[in-house]
Amino acid sequence: MFIVLHGADEFTSREALARLMADPAYGFGADASTVAIERFDGTLADLQAVRMAAETLPFLTAGRLVLVEGLPKPKRGEADREEPSAASAPPAEPPTGKGKRGAKKPSAAAQAREFAAGLAELASTIPTTTTLVVLVAEELPKTHPLLAAATQHGKVVLAAPRTGAALDQWLAARAKAEQARIEPDAARLLIELTTGNQRLLAMEIAKLATYVGAGGTIDRAVVQRLVPDDREARVFDLTDALARGERARALDLLHALLEHGEAPLMVLAMITRQVRTLIQIQDLASRGARAPEIAQAVGLPPFIVDKTLPAARRSSPAQLAAALRACLEVDTALKRSRMAPELALDLLVAEFSGTRA
Repeated sequence: MFIVLHGADEFTSREALARLMADPAYGFGADASTVAIERFDGTLADLQAVRMAAETLPFLTAGRLVLVEGLPKPKRGEADREEPSAASAPPAEPPTGKGKRGAKKPSAAAQAREFAAGLAELASTIPTTTTLVVLVAEELPKTHPLLAAATQHGKVVLAAPRTGAALDQWLAARAKAEQARIEPDAARLLIELTTGNQRLLAMEIAKLATYVGAGGTIDRAVVQRLVPDDREARVFDLTDALARGERARALDLLHALLEHGEAPLMVLAMITRQVRTLIQIQDLASRGARAPEIAQAVGLPPFIVDKTLPAARRSSPAQLAAALRACLEVDTALKRSRMAPELALDLLVAEFSGTRA
């Protein structure tokens, strides 16, 4: 059996793999000791080792699982350059008598294609006692040879991040599996607080179901009481990256918030609040106040102050003052529709980064 698990949602891929391994239809069953498992790092592209493992018959076990995690990555720019075809390639030069020394090593892109093609060929030749699983943390193009091989000789599972109604249904099913029920408005709030991260959602649902007990109902009040706001953590990481001058990481964090459906004005409000908090903490720390005193003065838990103090110390007063002015200017621009929201926030990050002192 040949199975390809691909898609950007690594959590869903791992859960799909666990379900496959527990499915008797694939020869595994509930007892993992009945299967010999071999794992390979596909980024290293050792096709021969994978082939030997896949073609080896099991010994003292009912079956064999060969798991290839990842595929080799072409070097930057190589993926866009096609290898010359046989028709267009220049004529081969006559042998120079130097043996293999003059042979040109295949490019990383060519090696990546060769590895994927080799795995695809294995799909039709592996023994029935072997299940070969290729796990790729990105969505493969529809024309990829691995998808064609898995469609013909096994199974393709696409682990795309769930959104909208699909995520709502998944969350309700998850709660039911934990012997609880979640109200629609509680589900919406939970998705909002975790920015739709399915790994976080699974952990929070398990916690909430334990809290309400078997047969209980998870309502909005329970979610508000027990679930931390992951958005706030991301905004803290964003402003911390800016304080460090890590503009590229800050932009990645900003775009992750926007891609998870956060409204630009909401993101801006959280950034502004975080900058104000940094200014307060920095001012109190400069006057000799300790973390417990700062926490009491600004109304934050002590552990939040402990986490925020390093970022406040990395930022100069001039930097934070300029950042706050930039937040207010962007807020005005967005409310008056003078600038595209994403562009305005990108410029805010650029200006914040440029004010380091």
